Amino acid sequence: GGPELMLAAGAGAILGHLYPVWLGFRGGKGVATGLGILLALDWRVGALACATWLAAALIFRFSSLSALLAFLLAPLYAWLMAGPRLAVFAILLGALVWWRHRENIRRLVAGEEPRVGKGT
Repeated sequence: GGPELMLAAGAGAILGHLYPVWLGFRGGKGVATGLGILLALDWRVGALACATWLAAALIFRFSSLSALLAFLLAPLYAWLMAGPRLAVFAILLGALVWWRHRENIRRLVAGEEPRVGKGT
């Protein structure tokens, strides 16, 4: 179907995982899905975003912060590796992830966000 159909399918997948019907449009696994979409659209962009998540998780030990950093840098990776079409998509994808992480951002600022491997 071409690049536009691939981007539309990716957008549908991320929206479906960020706002799942069966969970009352709340919850979901948007970060993992978003990383998978980036891997599918351009493996280099996805690999760099995954590596960013992993490096940030190892350094800071906050999964939410790792996701925010990965999706903050994903548009740059997309621009450098794949061009403006995927970069714009990555900006939109990142904006959705950041929007859904509003509460995590609040907890990070307040020092209340749980660390990876530390439980709640």
